[in-house]
Amino acid sequence: MTRGGRHATAVALVSVLLAGVPLGGCAGADGARDETRTSAAPPAEPPSPSATPPEELCAQIVAHWSREVLDEDTYGDYQSMGLSNGQYEILMDVVDAARAEKDHEGEAAARELIDRRAGDRCAERYRDGGPTAGPWS
Repeated sequence: MTRGGRHATAVALVSVLLAGVPLGGCAGADGARDETRTSAAPPAEPPSPSATPPEELCAQIVAHWSREVLDEDTYGDYQSMGLSNGQYEILMDVVDAARAEKDHEGEAAARELIDRRAGDRCAERYRDGGPTAGPWS
């Protein structure tokens, strides 16, 4: 076989293997066709993203809105923020503490307190699985 012929054969073989097509008749040792063999495994499903635990989601959203309203006179509407009533109560507590911290220790300390307090309060709220009175409690 010439060099070009070997190259063409190798390319064809690789193409067939990559396509997952069996090269032969898949016969067993006795010459009978083996119907249990498959040409290729089905493609693997990509792993689904894991859901964010409710206490972590609570801490993220409460911390976000706490930083937003830190310098404001009012808190805004909890529903427009995407918060439940209970999360809104956490927000008000966090912002009140952050405002006091800001007055005594400065902006950076207030922002650190927001992250810490939101995480602690939300972990406490969802420790036993969260509220049972409905999604807005």
